[in-house]
Amino acid sequence: MALVSRTPFVGGNWKMNLTHARAVELARAIDAINSASGNRSVDWAVFPPFVHLGAVAATLGERSHVGAQDCSAHSDGAFTGQVSASMLAEIGCTSVLIGHSERRHGLAESDALLSRKLTRALDASLIPILCVGETLLQRDSGDAHAIIQSQLRGSLAGHDELALTQLIVAYEPVWAIGTGRTATPDDAAHMHRTVRQTLEDLYSARFAQRVRVIYGGSVNAKNAAELFSCEEIDGGLIGGASLNATDFGAIMTAAAARVGQ
Repeated sequence: MALVSRTPFVGGNWKMNLTHARAVELARAIDAINSASGNRSVDWAVFPPFVHLGAVAATLGERSHVGAQDCSAHSDGAFTGQVSASMLAEIGCTSVLIGHSERRHGLAESDALLSRKLTRALDASLIPILCVGETLLQRDSGDAHAIIQSQLRGSLAGHDELALTQLIVAYEPVWAIGTGRTATPDDAAHMHRTVRQTLEDLYSARFAQRVRVIYGGSVNAKNAAELFSCEEIDGGLIGGASLNATDFGAIMTAAAARVGQ
């Protein structure tokens, strides 16, 4: 089967950072840099804290995607502190992170819970960015591939191929974040192949080739070009570097170079 051309995706996860004014300022700066570059070959989004979503969405308008860092597994009701996918869509969000490593491991979110969140995201017509990744202990135990397969199977349980046409999978090497260990481009590409093979096993080869698999392991302006040169890496989920407009712009430029721009 011929390889399917996949549009790179670059997402900026702002996590729990920035004042309201700074969030709007950063959104404007990123948008200006991207507009000046003339780039049209990369999809991009920023994921601000909940309290900044409306303002950032209004700032960017329809020029890019604005996403949320999480959504509730419930549609509505007595769930204090939670935000539903439909509420996110109503204020201008077009995408949502599901199962980020800081929630999977830090808050012990299960695959079953994430599957329900995925349902809500799809019901609200949000693009789901499903995050998977293994810890240092899991990798050193030789369980990395089995963990990724298990996370995908569990999180995607009950969802058919037709409903997942806009799915993006983000591989996060949790073992290489803040541990002093470094994930090489070969490490990343190898695990991305595992993601794609698992999707093929669950659905079809055609589906697996169409899904974008992006990398979430400390991508920055210096290493982005090397990472994105790997055929299996369709972009990145960016953390700290997305808080700097110039760096985030450089990462988007590196992603554009992947498709010859």
